[in-house]
Amino acid sequence: MPNQDLLKVNALSISFFGEGIEKKIIKSITFALRQNEITAIVGESGSGKSVSSLAIMGLLPKGISKITSGSIWFEDYNLVKVDNNAFQKLRGNEIAMIFQEPMSSLNPSMRCGKQVEEIMKQHTKLSNSEIKTEVIDLFEKVKLPKPLRIFKSYPHEISGGQKQRVMIAMAIACKPKLLIADEPTTALDVTVQKDILDLLKDIQEETKMSILFISHDLSLVSELADKVLVMYKGEIVEQGDTSSIFKNPKHNYTKALIAARPSADFRLKQLPTISDFMSNEVDKTIISKEDRLNHHKTLYAQEPLLEVIDVEKTYLSKSGLFSKDVPFKAVDGVSFKVYPGETIGLVGESGCGKSTLGNSILQLDKATSGIIKYKGNDITRLEKKELRELRKDIQIIFQDPFASLNPRLTVGNAIMEPMKVHNVGNSSAERKEKVLDILNKVGLESSAFYRYPHEFSGGQRQRIGIARTIALEPQLIVCDESVSALDISVQAQVLNLLNDLKSQFGFTYIFISHDLAVVKYMADQLLVMNKGKIEELGDADDIYASPEKEYTKKLIHAIPKGL
Repeated sequence: MPNQDLLKVNALSISFFGEGIEKKIIKSITFALRQNEITAIVGESGSGKSVSSLAIMGLLPKGISKITSGSIWFEDYNLVKVDNNAFQKLRGNEIAMIFQEPMSSLNPSMRCGKQVEEIMKQHTKLSNSEIKTEVIDLFEKVKLPKPLRIFKSYPHEISGGQKQRVMIAMAIACKPKLLIADEPTTALDVTVQKDILDLLKDIQEETKMSILFISHDLSLVSELADKVLVMYKGEIVEQGDTSSIFKNPKHNYTKALIAARPSADFRLKQLPTISDFMSNEVDKTIISKEDRLNHHKTLYAQEPLLEVIDVEKTYLSKSGLFSKDVPFKAVDGVSFKVYPGETIGLVGESGCGKSTLGNSILQLDKATSGIIKYKGNDITRLEKKELRELRKDIQIIFQDPFASLNPRLTVGNAIMEPMKVHNVGNSSAERKEKVLDILNKVGLESSAFYRYPHEFSGGQRQRIGIARTIALEPQLIVCDESVSALDISVQAQVLNLLNDLKSQFGFTYIFISHDLAVVKYMADQLLVMNKGKIEELGDADDIYASPEKEYTKKLIHAIPKGL
């Protein structure tokens, strides 16, 4: 007997209201999810993926949103017409959800075990001791190390991957028939991401529940989903089984999502973006091995711009209230050189020491020992005045541009402020002219000068962060996870922009990321870090093609390849 539909969404439209204006966010979408099936919804931020899932959960924001037409059938319930009391019985029991950001979904003042127990107390008739046993079993099922310790831990005491596993345990606690996973791996390392995907697959096979998996990464869903729906501007532009979507995509938007992720097999001069595909203007120029070899000959014939020699960074941590300080080496005997005009890729899992090393180079967190030479001078021994001058030369682009921008300053003032501090430009008028030119170079309109950070999207804010960095005319830029939070297509635009600016201004980049595919595309040399040490160092393409160390092989194996 064929699988029956568990969920049927039919001609669903959703509008949001504000200041007397109605905006149609979801435009008559129709799809079905069968029992014991994994269906993925893919698309960029703003495509309507999460809004659709919130409608299924009955969690659309009240007062500003409304289902204007269509139906959502879950078994015999039309969820559009179900009242709040009935929804509360369904939610967590029959339909559960894993959210993108576990830290904002878990209660920081409550132990992890208690949070899962609370769900079970609400939906089951088990005794307290039975519930505790069940929760510890669940923690084992989601492969949490030392389940009893995590049962007693607060969310801030465990890692990002472990928090996500607690969320999964919470979601499957009442054995729901439908699990909605909304970008559950976006902020995770590529290896942790693979573990979470494997875990979801295993749980689905064991429990036969259906999963609606929401993501912006098509390569990722290729390893998990039976069926794929592609959403663009509130509409489903394409749907079908995963294999046919990948091998024979029909819509230009689907083609763009597949192509925007850097390829492992060849290196395009420009990554294709959504607008390239929509206007049929895809540049397919490939950088040949010979081009790359010639570029490297010129690059490595120069004197190094930066030399890191046997650098260590040790922190002291307490294991208990009255215990002695225990030394922990976050960076352990690291040495490498960076040449003018080079991009060196620094890759590894969270906690490997990448950002600590970056901060030591920037002199934001002094190294415990070792030498860091910039243009031949040891910068670890600089006086305050010399250090201030160095700040202009070595800059950083942060992972979260919103957190690094002052919400009270207009974009123009935020960029001009450090220029004034470092005496770039002779007058406010000259600085303003320069900022308007830079905004244009990073693909923003001149009107952005007068607007505030909250008025921009994530990708636009990252461009503002880049504009602020390059306004100081630095020579060395540390990019610390500067594209990890972006949609695949926006990521492609920002990577293209960084390469264009490098060609134009002769920048040198230290590109830090946990995403090996992105680093490999950007980098000349690749530096793989693990537990504070350099695991492997060499040409990015050579390491990717034939990694020597098991750790590097594990990182490469974990990258979603697509079909």
